[in-house]
Amino acid sequence: MGFLDGEKWHGRVFTGSWVPAEGGESTVTEPATGDELGRIGGATAGDVTRSAARAAEAQREWAATPFHERAAVLRRAGDLWSRHADELRDWLVRESGSIPGKADFELHVAAQECYEASALPSHSLGELLPSEAPRLSMARRVPAGVVGVISPFNAPLILSIRSVAPALALGNAVVLKPDPRTAVCGGVALARVFEEAGLPAGLLHVLPGGADVGQALIEDPHVRIISFTGSTAAGRAVGELAGRHLKRAHLELGGNSALIVLDDADIEQTTSAAAWGSFFHQGQICMTTGRHLVHESLYDDYVARLAETASHLPVGNPATDQVALGPIIDAAQRDKIHRLVTASVEAGAGLVTGGEYDGLFYRPTVLAAAASSVPAYDEEVFGPVAPVARFGSVDEVAALAADSEYGLSLGILTRDVNKGLALADRIPTGIAHINDQTVNDEAHAPFGGVRASGTGSRFGGAAANVEAFTETRWVTVRGDVAGYPF
Repeated sequence: MGFLDGEKWHGRVFTGSWVPAEGGESTVTEPATGDELGRIGGATAGDVTRSAARAAEAQREWAATPFHERAAVLRRAGDLWSRHADELRDWLVRESGSIPGKADFELHVAAQECYEASALPSHSLGELLPSEAPRLSMARRVPAGVVGVISPFNAPLILSIRSVAPALALGNAVVLKPDPRTAVCGGVALARVFEEAGLPAGLLHVLPGGADVGQALIEDPHVRIISFTGSTAAGRAVGELAGRHLKRAHLELGGNSALIVLDDADIEQTTSAAAWGSFFHQGQICMTTGRHLVHESLYDDYVARLAETASHLPVGNPATDQVALGPIIDAAQRDKIHRLVTASVEAGAGLVTGGEYDGLFYRPTVLAAAASSVPAYDEEVFGPVAPVARFGSVDEVAALAADSEYGLSLGILTRDVNKGLALADRIPTGIAHINDQTVNDEAHAPFGGVRASGTGSRFGGAAANVEAFTETRWVTVRGDVAGYPF
C-alpha cells in the first residue's frame, strides 16, 4: 500500500480524518493521456463551515503547545517529503504534467519550506517598547487563528505548502482549498505528510472545490486570514470579498515578467536562460518570462538562436519520455494560449517557430516584432510563448519594462553588474535577478509582487511569514494596580 494509496482518499475530504465528501466526486485526470488516476472528493460550503469551526477549536490547544513540539512536527514533515519522494514525484509528473526535474524541484522546496517553518516557533515573536508609565510594555506576535489557503494547479505542492507550513508552525490551524485539477499533489499529499508527522487532528483540513468553496472560506467568521495564489482577476475578487469581511488577504497573482538583454550580454548564455524562463513547465508559472526585451544590436541573432533552441525542445508525456515540456493542464488553458498566439500574429507579430499543438502538447513558440499592440506581449499567456521586442537605449528599455500592470519578477542580462542593478531600481517588481532569468524560488527568500501581481512579499523568510500569519498585540504589565483621579 503506497503513501498516497487511493483507497484512503477516494471520494473523501480531509478534516483530520478522511470523511465522505458532501459534494460528490470528481475525476483526477492525467493531462498527458486523459487517463483517470483516481476520484477525489469534492467539498461544499457546508464542509467549509464544519471544518472552520473544528479548526478554530483545535487551534487554541495547538497555540498553547510548547514551541519545540510544534517545531518537531514541521521537521518530521520535512523529512517525509524526501522519504516518499519517488511516489510523490510520480504523482506530480502524472497529475500536473511536470517533467521529473520540475517535480524534484517542488519536492525539494516543500521540504525546505517545512524546515524553514520549523525555526519559526523559536523565533523572537515580539519586542519591548518604552512606556511613559512605570510598566513593562511589549508588542507581541500571536497566532491569527484559522488561516484559509487557496492554491492553484501549476505548482500545486509548492503553492500550498509555502502557506500551510509557516501558518501551522506559528500556532494557527489551516483550511486548504487546492485546485480540483491537482487536488492530490496540492492537497492529499499535504494531508498525508502531516498525518504521518504527528500533527494533531483538526488543525489541517483539505477541501478541494470550486469558487463556491473559496467564497465560503473567505466569508466564514472563523477564518481570519486568506492566503490566495492565482490569477489577477480572481485575486481582485478574493481581495474585495475579504475586505468586505475585514480580513487580511495575501494575494500572489499573475505576472508578465520582462527579461532584459543589454548590448554587452553574452548571446549564447542569454538564449539558454531565456528558453528556460519562457518554456519551463510549459510556461505555466507566474514568474515566466513573458516579454523578452533585447538590444537592437543583438536582436536578430537572439531571435534566431531562441527559435532554434525552441524548435529542438522535445514535447511529450513526461511520465514515459525524456521531454523538456509536458502537457498543458487542460483544453481550456491550451485554447486560451492558442487564441493569444493567433491574435498576436494577426496584430503583426512574426511567428518564428511553434504556434502548433497536438492534443494538450503545445510547441514552444517564439514571436518576433512584439510590441504593446500584440496580445501575447501585453497579457499573461501562461503558456510556452516567448514574445521578443527590441530597444535602443537603457532609458527606452526601462520605460518598456515598467510599462505593464504587473510587477512580479525581472531578469537583466549584462556583463556590467552595477549597470544591471541600477536599471533594476528603475523598474517596479517584487523580485529582480541580475544575470538570471525570471523563474526562481527559494523557501527562505521573500516572494511576492507589486501592482497587479499582488500585495507584496508575504511568503518566504521569517519576517514575511511572521507578518503574514500572526497578529500584533500590545501587552503591558505593572507591579501594582494603576491609580487614577476617579
